[in-house]
Amino acid sequence: MVNLLIAAALASATPVPPPSSTSTAEPALFVVRNAQTTIYIFGTFHALDGKSQWFGRKIRAAFEDSGELVLETVIPEQPTNAPRPAAVLTPLPITPSASFLATTRMAINAGRAQGMQVDNGADMVLRHVAECEGKQVEGLETLQLQINMFNQIPPSSSPPRDIAAPSRIETTTQIESLSKAMADLQSAWKRGDQSVFVKMLSELKAASPKTYQMMFTERNARWADWVRARMQTPGTVFVAVGAGHLAGPDSLLVRLAERGIPSARVN
Repeated sequence: MVNLLIAAALASATPVPPPSSTSTAEPALFVVRNAQTTIYIFGTFHALDGKSQWFGRKIRAAFEDSGELVLETVIPEQPTNAPRPAAVLTPLPITPSASFLATTRMAINAGRAQGMQVDNGADMVLRHVAECEGKQVEGLETLQLQINMFNQIPPSSSPPRDIAAPSRIETTTQIESLSKAMADLQSAWKRGDQSVFVKMLSELKAASPKTYQMMFTERNARWADWVRARMQTPGTVFVAVGAGHLAGPDSLLVRLAERGIPSARVN
C-alpha cells in the first residue's frame, strides 16, 4: 500500500481537463498551541482529481492566519515549459527494489485512471498560494533524506510472479484494484475520515514492518520533535503532511501527545 501513496505523490504528468462540476470537501485539520505559538497541522493528499473545493472555510482561515508554510519537503519545481515525459517515473536519483518499482508503475496508471495529478495535490496548491502571498515555505526534512529513504525500502515479500513481464489480465486486475483503493483513500480524505487511513496503515505494517517503520514511525517521531522545538518560537505556522501521518497509533498526533503536546481537531 505504501507504493500506492508514493505513486500518488509522483502521479500522472498527463494533463487532465478541468472538471465540469465541483463539490465541497473538508479534510482533517488539527491545531496545537501554547500561549505564544499556534501550529496548525493539516493532513494532505499528494495527488487529487481536482473535483472538490477543499481549500476554504476553516482550512483557508488557518492558512491565512499563518506566517509560514511547512511541508514534508520542498521539491524543486521544473520550469513550466520543461517537457515532462510520461515514461519517466521521477527525475530523482531513486533506485528502489524491482517489486516496489513495478507496483509503483501500476499505481501511477491507476492514478491516471482516476484523473489524479500532483498539480491538483493539496501540497502543491498550498505551496503555490504561499509563494504568491510571500509566505516562507520550508520542509520538515531534506530532499536527500527522502531519496535515501526510498532507496532503502525493502522488496515486497510477495512480488508479482514475473515482474518483468506480468500477464495482461494480471496487470489489468492489479491496476483496477489500485485504482479503487486510491479512489477510496481520496474520498476518505475529502470527508476528513481518518479510519480508512488507519486500515491502510495497519495493512502496511503487517505486510512490511520495516517500510512502515521508515515511512511513518520514525518520521512521525522526528516531526514531533520539530513541532516541540518550534513551539518555543512565537508565531503561527501551517504544517502540511500526508494524511496517513495523522492516523493510527504511531501518528504524529500521538507522538506529540507523548511529548506533552495535546492536539485538537479544528473541523
